[in-house]
Amino acid sequence: MYRFLLTPRWWGINVFVLLAIPFCVFMGSWQLSRFEARVADHRDAGEQAEENKREAARPLAELLPVDKATSGRQATVRGRYAEQLLVPDRELDGKRGYYVLTLLRADGGKALPVVRGWLPGDPDRADAPAAPDGEVTVTGALQASEVPGENGVPARGGLPSGQTGAISAASLVNLVPYELYDAWITLDKADSGMKPVPVTAANDTGLDLKAFQNLGYTGEWFVFAGFVVFMWFRLLRREVEFVRDARLGLAPDEDQDQNEGRVSSPSGV
Repeated sequence: MYRFLLTPRWWGINVFVLLAIPFCVFMGSWQLSRFEARVADHRDAGEQAEENKREAARPLAELLPVDKATSGRQATVRGRYAEQLLVPDRELDGKRGYYVLTLLRADGGKALPVVRGWLPGDPDRADAPAAPDGEVTVTGALQASEVPGENGVPARGGLPSGQTGAISAASLVNLVPYELYDAWITLDKADSGMKPVPVTAANDTGLDLKAFQNLGYTGEWFVFAGFVVFMWFRLLRREVEFVRDARLGLAPDEDQDQNEGRVSSPSGV
């Protein structure tokens, strides 16, 4: 009854099933491992944040480039404040406001973006406190450059002069005439009555949309594997029923159908 499994058609079906199931299981397992890795990163980021609060500040040069290990750590750098910009559409404690960002010209000429604090309302240069004059030493949490459209950073263009949508060297390079560090810091204690901007987790370390997409893809791949098995058994059952019906004379024989078709055809056609 099952000799039909040796036909070329069923050989193709069986080979496809034998390849598709392991592939779906592998892809589902890989997506699950990505989700578990993001969960572990999220847990490690929380532990690192507590550790960063206890560690002493280190010179900026020792912490660059910014990665998962150095993001959020206390950095110190000496220099002079230069241009000041405002970063609109930033929320703090459920209120809409803006960051006051001042560039710090460090030794060597490069500038480091320093977020000196947050103010509520619409960006207004008159309300933003001026930066201290002279040489200063600033200490704050090191942060990686922002990417517009990710981690709550608005992808907004066409801002007025003196404003920037994202805190990154790529966004600031056309606004200042000197080289920039590919990083920024947020002061632990905000200047002049502003609220300090809290530290954000490093990229790809939180339980964000990408993490739950990995979890969703995990389920989809395992569902695909189950669907392949289901369809194989359905096709097998259908073929077995067809063979059984043929043996009992309940299904028309293919040759008989063809002969009947020739007999019933009008002559001369």
